[in-house]
Amino acid sequence: MTVFNSLFTNGRCSPRCTSRSLVRILRSALRALSLIMVTTALSKDIPQFDADRAFRYLEKQCSFGPRNPGSVGHRECLIYLKETLSGLADTLMVQPFAYSDPYSGKMLQLTNLVARFQPQRKNRIWIAAHWDTRPWADRDRHESNRSTPIIGANDGASGVAVLLELAHHLAQSVPLLGVDLVLLDGEDMGKQGDLKYFFNGSRYLARHIPKPHPRYCILVDMVGDKELELPMEGNSMEQAPKLVKLIWSLAADLGLDAFVPKIGYTVEDDHVILSQTGGIPSIDIIDFDYPNRFRNYWHTMEDTPDKCSPASLKTVGTVLLHHIYGSGKK
Repeated sequence: MTVFNSLFTNGRCSPRCTSRSLVRILRSALRALSLIMVTTALSKDIPQFDADRAFRYLEKQCSFGPRNPGSVGHRECLIYLKETLSGLADTLMVQPFAYSDPYSGKMLQLTNLVARFQPQRKNRIWIAAHWDTRPWADRDRHESNRSTPIIGANDGASGVAVLLELAHHLAQSVPLLGVDLVLLDGEDMGKQGDLKYFFNGSRYLARHIPKPHPRYCILVDMVGDKELELPMEGNSMEQAPKLVKLIWSLAADLGLDAFVPKIGYTVEDDHVILSQTGGIPSIDIIDFDYPNRFRNYWHTMEDTPDKCSPASLKTVGTVLLHHIYGSGKK
C-alpha cells in the first residue's frame, strides 16, 4: 500500500519514543484483559476468536519465507492456503492469472483465492487480505537490505491469519448471510511512485467478480502490530462512511479501544481498486504506524512474527465475528 501522509523516521528511538512505547505496551496488555472480560459477557451467541490458533497461522505463513510472486515461498504457501481453505469453505474459487513484471521482465503466475461460505446467498459480504509479500525491503534502515524480500509477518500474514481463523468459525457456525473470504495476490509488487504496478490481485478480481456480488468488502491489512491502534482510514471514509462508522461503533460497544474513532492516514490499498474499478463499497482496517509513529517496520526486514501479537489479531477478529454473526440477526 502507499500512504499520502508523512511516513516515519528511521533510526534510534528518542527517550520520549521509549516512554511512549512503554505506555502503548501497557495499554495493549489492558486491552487484552478487557477483550477477555467484555467478549465473555456480551458474546454468548457469537463464536470466540482463537488468538493462539490465528497466531499459528501467521507463523506458518512466515515459515515459508518471503512469499513474493515467483519465489519458492510463494508457491509453497499457495499450496498450504488452498489445502487449508478447501477443507473449510463450501467452495474454493481459484483465480490464476499471468502478470508481466515491469522490473524483472519476467512473466509471473499470480493467484487469488475466494473461499465461499453459502455461495447461493445473495445477501453477502467480502472480507479480504493480501497474501503476497514485498519483493524488496526498500524501507529498511540498512541500505544493504533494500533489495532483499521481506518475511511480511504483519504486512501480509496478519490479515490472512485473521481470515483463516474466521474460516474455521464459518465452517462450523452458519451466519444468516453469505461470506466470501478473499485472498489477493500481487498487492505489493510496485515500487514507490508506481501505483499502477501495485494491487494486481484486486485489479484482476475487480474485473472478474463472482456472482452473487457482495454488498461491500472489509479489507484487513497490517493488523498484527503489538501496539495496535486502528484509526479510520481516509479513503474508506470517502468510499463507505456508514460501514466505517458501523465497524468502529461496534468496536466501541465491545470495549475495544484499539479502534480509534478519528481519521488517520489516507492509504492506497486494495480497497480503493475494489471500490473504484469493481464498484464494491470497500473499507480498510489498517494500523500503518507499525509499531508507532516514531518507528516503522513496514517494508523492512524487521517485519517478523516477534513484532506481532495474538491479542491484536483477536481484537480485529472479534469485531469481524460480531459483525458477521450480529448482522445476520438484524
